Amino acid sequence: MHVKLTRRHLLAVSATLLPVWSQAADRPPARLVIVGGAEDRLQDKLILRRFLALSGGVDGNVLILTAASLDQAASWAGYAQVFREIGATQTSHLPIHSVEEANAPATVQRILSADGIFLTGGDQRRLMQRLAGTDAAHALHIAFQVRSCCIGGTSAGAAAMAHVMLAEGDTPPLPEKDAAVLGLGLGFVANAIIDQHFSQRRRLGRLLSALAQRPDLLGVGIDEDTALLIERGKGVEVIGKGSVTLLDGRRMRTNYRDAASSERLEMLGVRLHVLPAGNHYDSNASPRLNAKPVPASLREAVAFLAVPGPIRE
Repeated sequence: MHVKLTRRHLLAVSATLLPVWSQAADRPPARLVIVGGAEDRLQDKLILRRFLALSGGVDGNVLILTAASLDQAASWAGYAQVFREIGATQTSHLPIHSVEEANAPATVQRILSADGIFLTGGDQRRLMQRLAGTDAAHALHIAFQVRSCCIGGTSAGAAAMAHVMLAEGDTPPLPEKDAAVLGLGLGFVANAIIDQHFSQRRRLGRLLSALAQRPDLLGVGIDEDTALLIERGKGVEVIGKGSVTLLDGRRMRTNYRDAASSERLEMLGVRLHVLPAGNHYDSNASPRLNAKPVPASLREAVAFLAVPGPIRE
């Protein structure tokens, strides 16, 4: 007899396991690997190697979730090859083409048994059309928060990590009202809007435009072949070849509400931090041995960034 694994069952599982896992001494920390796109897949493959190491190593159960891709088979073929090249033995494809597939018990069970899940690029709106409000999306949160499954995503998969997702927009050289269109993302990052291909596509104006709409959040711009690794509740690390630009406008003044559509925006008091690859930044005043001491303003922003979103129903 087959029993359908409903969201109610998932909620019961999470409610039972969360206290146990939170008290377990050997529980691995939950991590997100958020990639700005165009990660190296030909030479040292630094970012994907790090993701694999955080997903149980070469024998970890890794799923490649291709729902953002227009051609999911082609996207999977590319990642299948590169993961084989870095030694992964249990990498498999999780294609999702519809809400029905996202609600399928087999999809949910595969997500709940994974050690790492990597969301490919494509279109973040397409990804959310297929995942929003589904059992698969809920299972992703349980896998991350209960089982400490490593969640990675590149390009569209990176943008969708946030609760408030940068869905689309122009790339003005300076911030303009309505230059960025926001939507609902997967919600792993509760307190930031994420943009990708950041320096290469000159998206500072776009991210500032998004931040003007939501000054209660941080803006995170991630360069290509660069990843922001968020360790839940602890801090961040930047890996790869570029930098992460962190914008904090929580104390700024802006004319966003009074500005007309497409009007240039005034944004006073925005804090900007550039975090180069190769550095750790902790959220507490006593950093780890390999983490740099940071100004209080950055430490506060990192702590805000490292707060995970709630398990979404």
